[in-house]
Amino acid sequence: MNAPSVIDVKKKLGQQLLDKGLISIDQLDIALTEQKKNGRLLGEVLVGLGFVSESVMRDAISQVLGIASVDLASVVPDKAALDLIEKEIAERYTIVPVSFDEERQRLNIAMKNASDLMILDRVHALVGRKIELVPMVAGDGEIKKAVDQFYGYELSVDGILHEIETGEIDYRSLDATEDEYSQPLVRLVDAILADAVKREASDIHFEPEEGFLRLRYRIDGVLRQIRSLHKDYWSAIVVRLKVMCMMNIAETRIPQDGRLSLQVQGHRVDFRVSAQPTTHGENIVLRVLDRAKGIVPMDDLGVHEETLNDLKMMMARPEGIILVTGPTGSGKTTTLYSLLNYVKSEQVNIMTLEDPVEYPMDMIRQTSVNEVARMDFANGIRSMMRQDPDIILVGEIRDEDTADMAFRAAMTGHQVLSTLHTNSAIGTFPRLLDIGVLPDIMTGNIIGVISQRLIRLLCPKCKIEKKPSEIESRLLDIEFDSSRHQIYESAGCSHCDNTGYKGRVAIIEALRINNELDEQIAKRATLGELKATAKQTGYKTLADDAVRCVLEGKTSLTEVTRVIDLTQRMT
Repeated sequence: MNAPSVIDVKKKLGQQLLDKGLISIDQLDIALTEQKKNGRLLGEVLVGLGFVSESVMRDAISQVLGIASVDLASVVPDKAALDLIEKEIAERYTIVPVSFDEERQRLNIAMKNASDLMILDRVHALVGRKIELVPMVAGDGEIKKAVDQFYGYELSVDGILHEIETGEIDYRSLDATEDEYSQPLVRLVDAILADAVKREASDIHFEPEEGFLRLRYRIDGVLRQIRSLHKDYWSAIVVRLKVMCMMNIAETRIPQDGRLSLQVQGHRVDFRVSAQPTTHGENIVLRVLDRAKGIVPMDDLGVHEETLNDLKMMMARPEGIILVTGPTGSGKTTTLYSLLNYVKSEQVNIMTLEDPVEYPMDMIRQTSVNEVARMDFANGIRSMMRQDPDIILVGEIRDEDTADMAFRAAMTGHQVLSTLHTNSAIGTFPRLLDIGVLPDIMTGNIIGVISQRLIRLLCPKCKIEKKPSEIESRLLDIEFDSSRHQIYESAGCSHCDNTGYKGRVAIIEALRINNELDEQIAKRATLGELKATAKQTGYKTLADDAVRCVLEGKTSLTEVTRVIDLTQRMT
C-alpha cells in the first residue's frame, strides 16, 4: 500500500479536525497560511498556534495515516531499543526508540512524521536491514521530552540500585511531572515493572520484612524470589507506586486498591494494584493484565482437538448456561474471554458483568461490579436484561440471588456464561444444590460445564527423556517396562531460568449436558452415577487430559501431580 502524499495528509487532517469540531474553518485557514510561509507540517503549525493539543494532533495524524500512535508519557523506556539508536541520531531526526522485540527483530520507533520514508531508510541503515522498523505517531514536543528523559540515565535495575546506593533520594520528585527521570527511584519502579512483563510474570509482590524488602514474581503459577532490597528504599517505592495508581499516599492503615496502565515492550499493559497494611509496612501486589496475552483465540488455547470441538458445540447453543469451574488462578477468565471472542460479531449483543473488568474487548459492553453504587451481580444481571442482550457473562455465581438471576436469564432465551468454585465438572451440581438452585431449574438449562487447571510446560530446550518407573506407570495407567512409552522430566537451562519449565497450558474437562444427564440431575443422582453416565458419552476427566499431556511430552508427571490427584488411576 502506497503512503499518502503530503497534500493528501494535509487535506484529510484538516477535514478530520473540522469534522470533529476540534478547530474552526478560520483556524484552519490561519494555519494553512502560516504553513505556506514557513513550510512546516500542518500539525506542527496547529499545535504551535495553540489551536489543538499535541495529544489530539497525534491521534488525528494516526487515523489519517493508518499508523498506530503512542503516548510517550506512559512508555517505560526499553534499554535494548535505546542502545540501537544514539541520542544524537534521535535528536537529529526527532525520533525515539520505544521498544525492541529481540525474538522477532522488530523495533518500534516514535516519529513526528511517521510517513517520512527518508528518515526510516536512514535509521534502517544504522540499525541493520535485518531489523524491521515499525513507525508510530507521536508529537514533536513529546518526542523531544522523551529523548531528554530516556537518554543519559541508567535504566537497568542493577545500575539504578548502584546509583541509589551512592546518592540520596529526593522524595519531593517522586510525584513530579517534570524531569522525573532524574530521580532513580522513579526509574527503578519502571524497570521492575518492565522486567516482570518481559519475564511474563502474572503478579509482582513487594513484601516488606523486618530488615529488608523482598521482591517476588509469580511466573507460570509459581512464586519466584527475584531480589532482596534494602528496607530504606521501601517508603519511597510505596510513594511512587501509589502516585502512579492514584492511591492516597497519606493513608497507610487501611487496604487500598488502584490501577495503572503503561506502554511496556511495545504494547499496553494494565496493572491492578492492591496495598495491604502488615506488621512491617504496606505489602503491595500488582496483578499484570497483559492485553496481548489476555485475549487468546479459542484455537490457540492449546487444548485437545476433541475438547475444542466440545467447546465450540457448547457455544453453538443459543440459550442456556455454560459454567467454568476451577480455583483462583486457573485461567477461567482467559477461557471465558476466548469463548466470547469466538462468537462476537455485529449481529450479537454481548454484555458482561465482572469484578472487575480485566481486559477491555471491542464490540462487547463490559461493566464492573460496584458495591458503592449497589451494583452487585444479581442487580447487574437484572439491569442487563433490559439492554436486549444475546449473550451475558457473569463474573462469578457466589450466592443464591446471583444463581437465580443467571438461570432466569438462561430460561428466557439468553446464553449465559459464568464461573463457579468447584473441584470438578461433576462437582458443579451438588455445589449448585448447596447454593439453593433446585434440580428442576438446572434440568434443561445447563449447556455444559468446563473445569480446568493450568500446568507448566516443559522447556523444549532442556527437557530430558526417561523411562517411567513402576509407580509412574500405574499413575499413568500404562504397561510397566514397555518400550512404547517414554516420558520427560525437567532439567533447567538459561532459556527457562533453570526452572525446567517455560509457559503454561490449560488442562480441561468439558462436560456437555445431554438428555440422560438431565434426567439424572433431576433425580439428584450421586456423583458416581453422574460420572458413569458422562463417561458413556466420551467424557474425559482432568486427570485423563493431564496424563495425555505427559504422554505427549508436553509436561512432566511431577508437574501434573502438583496440580491433579492421579492416585485414583492406580490399579
